[in-house]
Amino acid sequence: MTTPAQSLRSLARTRASLDGEEVTYWWSGSVFAWAPDEPYERLFGFEGVNVARLVHDAEDGPDSYRLLTREAAFYLDPVTGDILETWRDQPVVHVWNDPANQKWRPFPVPTTDLGDQVCFSLEIPLAYPSPLPAAQYPRHSAGDTYRALELFQFFARREDLAGPDPSVPATMSWTRMSPWVPWMARGGRPGGLTYHCRGRKLGSYTEVPERTRAHIAGHHPRFARAPERWSEPNETSWTYFRALNPPV
Repeated sequence: MTTPAQSLRSLARTRASLDGEEVTYWWSGSVFAWAPDEPYERLFGFEGVNVARLVHDAEDGPDSYRLLTREAAFYLDPVTGDILETWRDQPVVHVWNDPANQKWRPFPVPTTDLGDQVCFSLEIPLAYPSPLPAAQYPRHSAGDTYRALELFQFFARREDLAGPDPSVPATMSWTRMSPWVPWMARGGRPGGLTYHCRGRKLGSYTEVPERTRAHIAGHHPRFARAPERWSEPNETSWTYFRALNPPV
């Protein structure tokens, strides 16, 4: 992993598969609320699935890729672990991001040597015009600019990365700091959410917990497969909420 192209290839084998086969990641964790002068509170459990297909991006050269993915994730009762339908009299809007695609170009991927393992770190600060302007969504928007911090870590065994396989076993962690999600109807109230999750690359989609597979099959079954082709723009919780609740 001495060049950006080699580094990206190793990340690609960890995050997905160089042969274009579908790869499923599953994760679980918690969602915490924070606000000035208030105690931290674990509001939800959280469980998600991402199904991805990696393809070469011929337009940008042999060392570039497109990651085609769909992503579903669910807010859970913090005690029972059940998938929530409502929370404090608000209907819960779960995560149905289709697509959640990425373009990858060679870059020096941040890596940490952990002895038998290698950790790839992706730290992504976000700031862009919110799909939910405060004037149109006063109860659901934290402001006119969406600001968040996404922190990913992917862990693979050094021995596996030294081998020839197009995909290697991996585990991951994910932390996100974000505003209140729109369906919580907290408007511009100070504070927000922190997501703290961990997961792994599965052998196949059938290894996703049965309850979660059943929920996906019963609501949006296409989320069991990766997209076949590139499309844009990406869906987010904010754009999905806007689609469900168009401005008057």
